[in-house]
Amino acid sequence: MAILVWVLIALAIWHFTVFVPDRFAGGIVGAFGVAIVGGIVGGLLLSGLSMPSRDATDVVTVILGIPGTLISLGLLWLYGARREAAEARAAGSTEA
Repeated sequence: MAILVWVLIALAIWHFTVFVPDRFAGGIVGAFGVAIVGGIVGGLLLSGLSMPSRDATDVVTVILGIPGTLISLGLLWLYGARREAAEARAAGSTEA
């Protein structure tokens, strides 16, 4: 049940990526995949690598998925922005 909660919170956060410039490596689909994986991995790490039972799933379980999702989306965006800037510099140097 906890993985479902982490996936759903990651999906909810992913919806807000439309408000930032699309510099994600892999585009919006790449951001989707990384958000889901980041939510699950972050939730597992913050819960001590133990899977909370269905009865132990609460609001704290939801909050555990948020940092992993945000960190993974931020890292993907930074990687995509740097790659895009490097490609622009390379294209600019060949035109001169």
